[in-house]
Amino acid sequence: MATINLTLDTFEDAVMGDGITFVDFWAEWCGPCKMFGPIFEQASAAHPDIRFAKVDTEAEQQLGGSLGIQSIPTIMAFRDGVLLFSQPGALPAASLDQLIASIREVDMNDVRKQIAEQESASDNT
Repeated sequence: MATINLTLDTFEDAVMGDGITFVDFWAEWCGPCKMFGPIFEQASAAHPDIRFAKVDTEAEQQLGGSLGIQSIPTIMAFRDGVLLFSQPGALPAASLDQLIASIREVDMNDVRKQIAEQESASDNT
């Protein structure tokens, strides 16, 4: 599957859906972004069951700001609408492959349970 471009209007629908979504926050002038771009595209081709999306931080400054993007590239991974990973910096191909495998292995029932426990604890304070 080819990467998709996300905007402020399309971001939430893309990451809140079922399944896995990786998002690459980048800019045209960013050298590390240009180095990471082909790695991200190759991963997209190798994993057609995962959504791979890009956000141009120059064109989507409001979106980047609302998500606290301070450094690019920044990679985020969502699964079933839950943010599981967010980290600035370009990843080598092997590290991106490890991240993809890790996100696939996450027990989402356990994650949902932890979220519910945190919400319950914050409701009690």
